[in-house]
Amino acid sequence: MSLTLKLHVTTTTSHLSLNTTSFQRPITTLKTTKPIYHSNPLSSLVYKHKPTTTMPHGSGSASLTIKSSLIDPDGGTLVDLVVPESERRTKAAEAEALPKVKLTRIDVEWVHVISEGWASPLRGFMREEEYLQSLHFNSLRVKDGSVVNMSLPIVLAIDDETKERIGKETNVGLVGPNEDLIGMLRSIEIYKHNKEERIARTWGTTAPGLPYVEKVITPAGNWLIGGDLEVLERIKYNDGLDNYRLSPKQLRNEFDRRQADAVFAFQLRNPVHNGHALLMNDTRRRLLEMGYKNPILLLHPLGGFTKKDDVPLDVRMEQHSKVLEDGVLDPETTIVGIFPSPMHYAGPTEVQWHAKARINAGANFYIVGRDPAGMGHPTEKRDLYDPDHGKKVLSMAPGLEKLNILPFRVAAYDTVEKKMAFFDPSRAKDFLFISGTKMRNYAKTGENPPDGFMCPGGWQVLVNYYESLQTEESSPQQAVKC
Repeated sequence: MSLTLKLHVTTTTSHLSLNTTSFQRPITTLKTTKPIYHSNPLSSLVYKHKPTTTMPHGSGSASLTIKSSLIDPDGGTLVDLVVPESERRTKAAEAEALPKVKLTRIDVEWVHVISEGWASPLRGFMREEEYLQSLHFNSLRVKDGSVVNMSLPIVLAIDDETKERIGKETNVGLVGPNEDLIGMLRSIEIYKHNKEERIARTWGTTAPGLPYVEKVITPAGNWLIGGDLEVLERIKYNDGLDNYRLSPKQLRNEFDRRQADAVFAFQLRNPVHNGHALLMNDTRRRLLEMGYKNPILLLHPLGGFTKKDDVPLDVRMEQHSKVLEDGVLDPETTIVGIFPSPMHYAGPTEVQWHAKARINAGANFYIVGRDPAGMGHPTEKRDLYDPDHGKKVLSMAPGLEKLNILPFRVAAYDTVEKKMAFFDPSRAKDFLFISGTKMRNYAKTGENPPDGFMCPGGWQVLVNYYESLQTEESSPQQAVKC
């Protein structure tokens, strides 16, 4: 399955950061007694999962390989629903003969998420029992009786006409927006799509103006179809960024290759400024102080649907590349990948999904900040969610007990030192808080932020992007004048 997208990037240097890092002395035990953030009670969550050591064939007793499978995937096994190449032709012929369900672009993003195991142990779009557990309990109970987190319903909507066409069939074929065959759903179940209940329980409001609701749920059909997913080929977007779309299996293999003894994930949907970098570098320093020898950063921007005023993925990836080029983050200890999930902007409910997916990718530490996955209220001048609730919810969410939660230390621009620094309340007047909105306004108007806010190369990427938007907006007007 391939999608072709329009890009904003004019020139991009790939910084997948898959270089081998030297590892001098293997470690078989980890010290976890020293908390990362001494003043924050949430940092007491520690999952004492020791790395596996394996002895290569023919090696002496002094030669050990550290395996970075520091955290098991939910359900114990990483799901991979892509059909083996040897079976592809047969499966494609079978799917071709079935009634078809046509997918939207965002549906395809969810197929990508499910098929690669980000939602393990989920093996397809949710049937009603799974949907109700997710919607009401933010979790699923698996066969062995244990509970895994699943805070967002992952569902596929169909309309009355499609339901009628499926009839009594138990399997359906899936086709993309361009009618290309993607895969199948087996042993299907069709049930009612109560949109109001879904919206109210996921977002905590039914106020108009919720981006995902308006884009996906409101225009969707009145039925949901669940079943076991089979995908004919890995999802590709042909946008020049597919090499960044590392699956959970690929990420785990890379962590093993680098002999990581800790993996800390940082999700963002904004450009990286020096405050972000300060936080990530400081986290690594603190992990080293705790006794870890080779902690690896997973810089993991969200790559699915985002709202219109967010900076597009291709621009963000170019900006992240410049951050690595300029040495703000160390390429030797950083892996940059794209998380393929669509964005809901559902605050504390959604941040659980973001954390759970990183468990499946092999990260055992997750950095969480102020108002994660949040947004401004769509009809009132306030935040939609309490900015502290996301990190509090993560500390007690069912199924996330094995993940170490690392709350943000607040960073702001220090006007005395002229750099991003951790906020010091004793001299609060010396600090300037530059919000994402303010940052975007700087770039839109061509005004430079204070020196030290962002690396020059990364800032220029944003300026170029907003200049290109202004050019596009003025072009129709010029055409009319002519």
